[in-house]
Amino acid sequence: MQVEKFILKNFTLIRVLIAILIGVCISIFLIFVISSVPGESLKYFFTGQLASKGRISNIFEMAAPMILCGVAIAIAFQAEQFNIGAEGAFFISAAVGTAFAVSTNLPPIIHIPMVLIVAGITGAAWGFIPGFLKAKLGASELVSSLMLNYVAYYLSLFLIRTYFRDKTAGFLVSLKLPEYLWFPQFIPGTRIHAGVVLAIVFAFAAYYFLYHTTSGLEIRLTGYNQKFARFGGINVVKVIILSQVMMGAIAGIGGMSEIMGIHHRFQWQISPGYGWDGVIVAIIGRNHPLLIILSSLFLAYLRVGGQVLNLMADVPSELVAVIQSAIILLVTAEAFLGKWKYKITRREAEREEREEAANEQPVG
Repeated sequence: MQVEKFILKNFTLIRVLIAILIGVCISIFLIFVISSVPGESLKYFFTGQLASKGRISNIFEMAAPMILCGVAIAIAFQAEQFNIGAEGAFFISAAVGTAFAVSTNLPPIIHIPMVLIVAGITGAAWGFIPGFLKAKLGASELVSSLMLNYVAYYLSLFLIRTYFRDKTAGFLVSLKLPEYLWFPQFIPGTRIHAGVVLAIVFAFAAYYFLYHTTSGLEIRLTGYNQKFARFGGINVVKVIILSQVMMGAIAGIGGMSEIMGIHHRFQWQISPGYGWDGVIVAIIGRNHPLLIILSSLFLAYLRVGGQVLNLMADVPSELVAVIQSAIILLVTAEAFLGKWKYKITRREAEREEREEAANEQPVG
């Protein structure tokens, strides 16, 4: 009986873990079908990430922007706002932050936080647009944020190409950031930088905000039931706009963090996709900031494994896309394991009824 109570209490987490396990089983099956040396391929896919310090560091480098974008998306999702504009906020904030960084000359102690603040404000402004349209005009945040991603992409490239392009480079990149703006890479032989720590700090801060502050409670209540929240005196318009502004700000800081930590200049010709990764890790992490850290590391581990597999064996790295698609489909499918939960709930209810009936019987 204790086992069934534990399952019901932690059903969402168990459901996600089972979905991940099924996704991994699918990958094993596909490797056996595709590869001529499946044993070697499986070894590369599941343990190749741990073969060197560089590969291990790649996991954390890749996970950092996923964490920031995942936390950003989770805040909007907690308010039941399906805003997928983190990709646009990430991209345009990196471009505007880079423009500010290379066009101003401030003392390092002021310049570093100011660059991040400018990026965060840019992302917040980008998130405000679909939030305002949804709160005031009832426009779909899904459609408006998706369309704004394209606006952010072309506007960013125009900004860099027209005003801040490094003309000595052979392709479209911005001027290089001054060295004092580069995030320190504190583990020799790796590219693990201060942005990784920043991402984890933001995840814990978001957890505290959502679960230990009044504004966080208002966001979650609005997500659970908007009509109930409005009846309870919550300013739903404010909550909708706040959640999407915070989403944009955190994603924007994530974009600039990637520039300051890895690239040291804006050099993306196409969208890097971290905003979409944020949607994936938020779904897998069930919109919980601390679980998003784990889901980001998990997805980064799979992707680095896919890269190793592609280099060392005869299996394409696109296998990872198949795995993550299977996991997302299972996690988001409400019917997945629904009958199992219903049966356990019913048995538990019947057991409690029997216990209550037994307690009500007169003694002797």
